[in-house]
Amino acid sequence: MDDRRADPVTGERARFRSSILPPWCRKSRKVTEVLPLLYLHGLSSKDFVPALEEFFGSSAGLSASAITRLTEMWQQEHRRWCDRDLSGADYIYCWADGIHFGVRLGQDRVCTLVVMGVRADGKKELVALADGHRESTESWAGLLRDAKRRGMRAPVLAVGDGALGFWGALAGVFPETRHQRDWVHKVANVLDCLPKSAQPAAHKALTQIRDAEDRQHAEKAIKDFAAAYSAKYPKAVAKITGDKDELLAFFDFPAEHWVHLKTSNPIESTFATVRLRIKVIKGPGSRAAGLAMVFKLIEAGSERWRYVNGPHLVALVRAGAKFEKGLLVERPDEAEIKDAA
Repeated sequence: MDDRRADPVTGERARFRSSILPPWCRKSRKVTEVLPLLYLHGLSSKDFVPALEEFFGSSAGLSASAITRLTEMWQQEHRRWCDRDLSGADYIYCWADGIHFGVRLGQDRVCTLVVMGVRADGKKELVALADGHRESTESWAGLLRDAKRRGMRAPVLAVGDGALGFWGALAGVFPETRHQRDWVHKVANVLDCLPKSAQPAAHKALTQIRDAEDRQHAEKAIKDFAAAYSAKYPKAVAKITGDKDELLAFFDFPAEHWVHLKTSNPIESTFATVRLRIKVIKGPGSRAAGLAMVFKLIEAGSERWRYVNGPHLVALVRAGAKFEKGLLVERPDEAEIKDAA
């Protein structure tokens, strides 16, 4: 027995603990299942041999070229995923946004367009992912038309930043879908129109609108905000009053869902992992590799996505149930609920 791994007092063999692999990775039956996860979550391909050779007892299968071949597999998986049938997955809510990153072997800057959705059972799911331009209506229209061609139904409500080309595309492809502006971006845009000395009070006033107990109180808070700031800062007020319907749309849905529908946080939190990985590798080697990497990162993260609050209410929304002040006031027929679920 190796004396270096024996307890000096009892003489018992000490358990080896890796500072590289977390316990859940060490329990994996296949090393090939662990390596892609380590690569996705920050370990550079050139670091695999020095980091893991002693741990595994061999450098076989740990070369940079072997790890790089993973991206080719991911590109194939991404292409198959993009061709999948969507007619069996009904998305009632959806969030849309784009993430920019540079391509290491090129001069262009890529934007990956991402759409996440909530199924009738309340589970969040990645719906679509494509290369394009965040502010381009045509880029978003191409993504949405492709999803519709593969069987996607019109969502009841879509959430996103007001600067997206997504809204024009949505109106053309799914005109019946309602719009909800992201409050995080809206507050930031409004505060940019105000001097720093006025921002704390304005931020508090905007929070009162966003977190009002119902639509009636929110509309009153908007009037109070306009009365306080319209004389000096009309542009800031116009950003709220001009988008009032889109900012308050979430009040027509179950109160349990409001926290999910006010902002695009569900998709923004997913982008955090993507940005971290891109920072480590200083950008993917190609546009196709970048798309595949984003796809695998989001796919891996989706395993931890939780259901929306009140998941049993999502099918009611699709069935056409009416809500006032966040409470159900008109329940659809059971047959319609069953069809929606």
